[in-house]
Amino acid sequence: MSKPLSPQRWANDLTILLNARDGSERFPIDVPALATSYSQHRFPEDPIVAVRGGDLPGFEGALYPVKKGWAIVYNDAISSPGRVNFTLAHEFGHYLMHREQYPEGFKCSQRDVVTWDSEYGQIEYQANVFASNLLMPLDDFRRQIEPTQVADFAALQACAERYNVSLAAATYRWLEYTEKRAIFVISTDDYILRAKSSKPALFTGAYFRTSDGPIEVPVAALPRNPKSLVGKRGQLSHPAGVWLPREPVEEHTILAQQYAFSMTLLLLPNHAPAYVPREERGGFQRF
Repeated sequence: MSKPLSPQRWANDLTILLNARDGSERFPIDVPALATSYSQHRFPEDPIVAVRGGDLPGFEGALYPVKKGWAIVYNDAISSPGRVNFTLAHEFGHYLMHREQYPEGFKCSQRDVVTWDSEYGQIEYQANVFASNLLMPLDDFRRQIEPTQVADFAALQACAERYNVSLAAATYRWLEYTEKRAIFVISTDDYILRAKSSKPALFTGAYFRTSDGPIEVPVAALPRNPKSLVGKRGQLSHPAGVWLPREPVEEHTILAQQYAFSMTLLLLPNHAPAYVPREERGGFQRF
């Protein structure tokens, strides 16, 4: 039995195919067309026969077995085209990698997509990795924002539009390769919901470990002061001791989805403090 292909390998093989067929200026990817045509060519006995919207309360998307193949369904109540496109690619990843192991298919909620501490969660993670690599190939993303370039939400929004993904998805992708120290924070009700650091930030102790428990957003931060924003956006420089105990940060914040949550990009100095005690690193600080 041959070893199953990794999410990155599946995405890379499709990227090579699309580059050869359509060239480098081929974005955004038409996921429904790709999923149906590729599956019919590669797996003619078990193809994707439908991609459509549907009533999926509480779920982002689903992969269902149907007569003569499979159907990808996205929640047609989702208003963000970028979220829909990523969901379609996510379910396409399930089809390629997991349909034989789970013949009854999948229904994927937002919680499923971010909870990776179980076997099922790992499968959701693999589908995310596939979708990210397919929709936003790193070689092309690096041409939009170079690894040494400081990004802000304006530059990241341009990438989100290029690839037809959400701003959050584009920001996560940038954090995977940037050489800059940065932290992306999603917060709601004055608490950090999720946080991801770039590798240079993580390796220098700048992170928030939300798995340890709720972390309050600093009182001086823009998510706690929405009146300071203009058009739901704002930028503010903070001294050390606000977001991180020993480091100043440049904060960029956007209020999203009718103020339900905030997205914050924290840009840190190029060089970390010479020494940060373990108990004072970002992941252990409580405000």
